[in-house]
Amino acid sequence: MKIVFATNNKHKLDEIRSILGSRFEILSLNDIGCHVDIPETANTLEGNAIQKARYIVDNYGYDCFADDTGLEVPSLGGEPGVHSARYAEGTDHNSEANMQKLLRCLAGKDDRRAQFRTVICLARKEDVADYTLFEGIVKGTIAKEKQGTEGFGYDPIFVPEGYNESFAQLGMDIKNGISHRARAVEKLARYL
Repeated sequence: MKIVFATNNKHKLDEIRSILGSRFEILSLNDIGCHVDIPETANTLEGNAIQKARYIVDNYGYDCFADDTGLEVPSLGGEPGVHSARYAEGTDHNSEANMQKLLRCLAGKDDRRAQFRTVICLARKEDVADYTLFEGIVKGTIAKEKQGTEGFGYDPIFVPEGYNESFAQLGMDIKNGISHRARAVEKLARYL
């Protein structure tokens, strides 16, 4: 089955292809000639995932799934949440600036619980008015400093429950087996 994953983020694309293996042929936005910056203007993860998936179905005619992911920290009122990729003021997908801001905001706080939450929207060309959502969550804590070099985003400071190492230390094989994205993608794969 051929399906578009609405991203040009190489890290996400590699992660999804690794999780799904040979079950599906996953096309990126680049593969279908989509070079626009698809709007993510919703105030929820669900809304952003729906916007992206529907954009591809409506404008390119492919079955598509899109995700939005947020790191949610209860002691910060759920921040950075839907703004995770742009958490540090004046930045866009600057992982280092985002991590440093989060560590500053948590300085002196005992409650460092956090969760990564991914929402995937599947939109099909056969039924452009409908879509299906899948959610994946992994709970953990925020480390006091960066640990490890693998992964991307907040991986060096996120320690999943049941582990003593960050996602960036655990490596992609372990992360892809337990991550928020892996859990949502497995639900999507079973549905398909």
